[in-house]
Amino acid sequence: MKLSVTGKVLRDVVLVIILLFLLFPILWVFLTSLKTNMESYRFPPTFLPEKASLASYVNLFTKDNAFFVYYKNNFVVSFITALVTTVFAILAGYALSRFHFKWNKWLVAALLTSQMFPVISRMISLYDLLGKIHLINTLFGLTLALIAAQIPFTVILMSSFFDSVPIAIEEAARIDGAGRFQILTRIVTPLVKPGMLASGLYAFLMTWDDYLHAITLIQTDSLRTLSAGVALRYLGELSFDWSLINSISIVSMLPMIILFFFFQKYMVSGLVAGAVKG
Repeated sequence: MKLSVTGKVLRDVVLVIILLFLLFPILWVFLTSLKTNMESYRFPPTFLPEKASLASYVNLFTKDNAFFVYYKNNFVVSFITALVTTVFAILAGYALSRFHFKWNKWLVAALLTSQMFPVISRMISLYDLLGKIHLINTLFGLTLALIAAQIPFTVILMSSFFDSVPIAIEEAARIDGAGRFQILTRIVTPLVKPGMLASGLYAFLMTWDDYLHAITLIQTDSLRTLSAGVALRYLGELSFDWSLINSISIVSMLPMIILFFFFQKYMVSGLVAGAVKG
C-alpha cells in the first residue's frame, strides 16, 4: 500500500521515537561512564555530566585491569562455543532436512521442547554430571555446557536453511559420481553460508551474555567470564563504583556492536528463516 506524504512523516516520527526509546539505556550508560562516582549517586540525577571525564576508562585500562582476564576468557569460550556449535548444527541440520524417518517429527519436538525450560531448571543436574567427570571449575566444562545449550536451536535453524536448497542439485551431483560427504561439503554447504553465519553469531551472542552457567560452574576468579567476573568483583554489597561499572559495560558491548554492524543482514535472515513456507 502506497503511503501519503503525511503517512510517511507519521511513520518516520514513530520510528524515531521507538529508536530513541530503545537506545536511551545505552546512551544513559555511556553518559554515566563519563561522570564522577559522586555525581552518579546524585538525586535528582543529572542527564549530562557536569565535567565529562574519561577517568573511569583510564582506571579500567591501568588499575582495574583484572577485567581483561574475564574479557579474554569470555572471548575464548564464546568463540569455541560458536565454532563447535556451528559444525554440529551443519551436520545435524543436514540430516534432519534430508533423512526423513518415523521419529523425525519427535526429534524436532524434543529439540523445541528443550528450549522451553528455563536454564536454571537444568543447572543442578548439569553441575552433578560435570562434577562426576571432574569438569567443574574448568573452561572446558563450561564450554561443553554452553555448546549443549546452543545446539537445539541452531540445528533447527540450519535445517530450515538446508530445506531451501533444491534436492535436484544433490541428485545432479550424485549422477556425476559425488558421494554424500562431498555433496555436503562442496555443494550444499557453500549455498547455506548465511545460515552458518547466523548460527555462529547466535551461539556467540548467547554465550557472550551467559551468566547462570558461568556463575554456577566456575569458582576460580581467574577462570571467570565477563558477566560473572564483573558481578562478583565490581558490584559490592553496599556501594558500587557506577562510573567504572558503566565503563565496563560500554567496553563489553563493543564486540557485539561490531558483529551487528558487519553481519546484521545474516542475523535478520537467520531470525526469519522458515517464516515463509512453500
